[in-house]
Amino acid sequence: MTYLFVFLGGGLGCLTRFGLGQLVNHWVKSPFPFGTFLSNMFACALLGLFVICTRQYTEQESWIQPLLIVGFCGGFSTFSAFSNESVQLIDQGNYFVAALNILISVGVGMALIFLIRSKA
Repeated sequence: MTYLFVFLGGGLGCLTRFGLGQLVNHWVKSPFPFGTFLSNMFACALLGLFVICTRQYTEQESWIQPLLIVGFCGGFSTFSAFSNESVQLIDQGNYFVAALNILISVGVGMALIFLIRSKA
């Protein structure tokens, strides 16, 4: 059953990432990949919250972490798209934007998880 919950959460996370990316890229025209960046940052923030909120669950509720943390957050965030967009920026000669994307994405993502988890 755990695989089913990961599968369902991952599918919902992927759909959420796709929708957010489409929305952001429609409204924001920039060489910086804001759609992927926001998806990854929201996924980091949600993961931190989900870790805090699911600590007290018992074995009868063991499906919650695979659904939300592994599935949804895993599907919502996208390291492969982040990496590809960074390489594309480098290929296009946008070295500063690529470096900014890498530094901000990793730094803010880790900071979000750290800050949220430290408040618990």
